[in-house]
Amino acid sequence: MPDPSFVFAQSVSGLTTAMFLFLIASGLSLIFGVLRVLNFAHGSFYMLGAYAAFQFVQWTGVGGGRFWLAALAAAATVALLGGLVERLLFRHLYGKEELYQLLFTYALVLILSDVTRMIWGTQQKSVSRPPELTGALSLFGATIPHYNLFILLLGPAIALTVWFVLQRTRVGRFVRAAALDRETLGALGVNVDALYTWVFVIASFLGGLGGALISPMRATTPGMDTEIIVEAFVVVVIGGLGSFWGTFLGALIYGQVLSFGILFFPRFSIFAVFALMAGVLIVRPWGLLGRPLK
Repeated sequence: MPDPSFVFAQSVSGLTTAMFLFLIASGLSLIFGVLRVLNFAHGSFYMLGAYAAFQFVQWTGVGGGRFWLAALAAAATVALLGGLVERLLFRHLYGKEELYQLLFTYALVLILSDVTRMIWGTQQKSVSRPPELTGALSLFGATIPHYNLFILLLGPAIALTVWFVLQRTRVGRFVRAAALDRETLGALGVNVDALYTWVFVIASFLGGLGGALISPMRATTPGMDTEIIVEAFVVVVIGGLGSFWGTFLGALIYGQVLSFGILFFPRFSIFAVFALMAGVLIVRPWGLLGRPLK
């Protein structure tokens, strides 16, 4: 049996992975839940967030809180791009079949990937951790970096914030109404087109923020978008496509299964995750907390 402190460290590592995946997958789930679009290009916003954070850090450095400004600036840049993409491209996908959506968004993935290579090249990019979070905490015999603890706290904070906005504010009621019946909401005088754009902007911001925050922990490389979008789709399939808390639950399950799969079955850790997804699809095709599409 492994040492308990090592098991605890693996669990924390799984939770850290889960919170990063939640940032990405929550935007993906939000877009599908409201706009009914399967946005395969969401991983590209994550990748662009990482590259934009690298670029801003190159200009400003990481000391004196400048890393956080760079991360927010990167996420805001990706959000602005997301708004333009929704206005110019995605607006033509609403109501189309899922196959057209996937093909269109995959084409966008290829375009953004080539643009990224043209701007930043094909070499790996790295960003230093912010100086204020370079230390580590010893807990139950395990050493946990301060940056990981920050991510562990940030994930639930963002989840509660988005939940509060969706459930307790007027704008949130409009968003939920748009997900149920766009035509009726428009007949009541709400600008649904603008609402859709803002939903896409927020989802893009979350994706870009995830990419910006992962840059001090993983190398930024071309192709990281396709890797993360597969993981994000697994998360939302397990939790329920379109279900916000289902996405949170799916991310937690994915992180733990992957982390302990690496511990006990190193060669089959990825297989364990996809086997779990297959099991969920067999028992509940709409996910653990999702609802059947009518």
